[in-house]
Amino acid sequence: MARVFYDADADLGRLSGLTVSVYDYGSVGRAQALNLRDSGVRVVVCERPGTPAAERAAADGFELVEAVEAARRGDVLALLVADLAQAELFHRAVEPNLTPGKLLLYYHGFAIHYGLVRPPAGVDVVMIAPNGPGDLVRRTYVEGQGVPCLVAVKQDATGQALERALAYAKGMGATRAGVLETSFREETETDLFGEQAVLCGGITALVHASYETLVEAGYSAEVAYFQVLHELKLVVDLMYEHGISGMRERISDTALYGDLTRGPRVVDGAVRARLKDILAEIQDGRFAKEWIAENEAGRPNHRRLLEEGRRHPIEEVGRRLRAMMPWFQKP
Repeated sequence: MARVFYDADADLGRLSGLTVSVYDYGSVGRAQALNLRDSGVRVVVCERPGTPAAERAAADGFELVEAVEAARRGDVLALLVADLAQAELFHRAVEPNLTPGKLLLYYHGFAIHYGLVRPPAGVDVVMIAPNGPGDLVRRTYVEGQGVPCLVAVKQDATGQALERALAYAKGMGATRAGVLETSFREETETDLFGEQAVLCGGITALVHASYETLVEAGYSAEVAYFQVLHELKLVVDLMYEHGISGMRERISDTALYGDLTRGPRVVDGAVRARLKDILAEIQDGRFAKEWIAENEAGRPNHRRLLEEGRRHPIEEVGRRLRAMMPWFQKP
């Protein structure tokens, strides 16, 4: 069983007198910076001058500093930039200014796990990975609650890496909900697999294929959209709140029987074998190498596939139907 940490297990005093440099003021960085500041932690923000994010940080009252200065001044460097931007930032601005005892903090293990970044021996390297988007991290904190997080220690130079990571998590409000201990390897590989097999890749491919099956069989595009995409949220919400068994207790007997007897035919032995192949590509680094090479080439395949997805007929049907649903319209 993995350890879970709560408020009583974390001492915010571990960050007393320290400066946290938050790199990137997007949804993730903004939520963490605001929560930490509201918890009494000293925070500065590194964001590119003149960008909307930098303007927003200034409007929120943060001192803006450039990357090198943020590395010099920060005792805790929260490197919240995108995975493939980590290496350039680290080598250009962070690494030359690392002194013993500093804490490097990541919210995803990709750059460390796949060796894009190799920190020196004298610094702590940890991860705090919220299980929710930045807007939710901020909103729940303001409401007196929190979003669960994962915590991992890759390098403990000071002997206090875990304690300092938990202090950061407490400042974010995460220990109110629970912080689950993991490793950089486990978080990275399971996160990528979940995204590819279920949360993004698997779901979108299944929705597209199911929609096409119904439309090709002569059913209306609008009804097909409702059956295979619109109602998906209703079932996912039930699983989120009550688990799979709880969802099954709340759907019709006919839907339940179809679930139990037809689901295994959709995800059969061949699908399970391909899932293992996808996991193997993540574990041995093939996916990471492919993604890095795709970026170095200017993302041609990425752009082509994204545009193909935008042109899928379900997108036009969905836009038209959602425009007819008053609960989707913002006041």
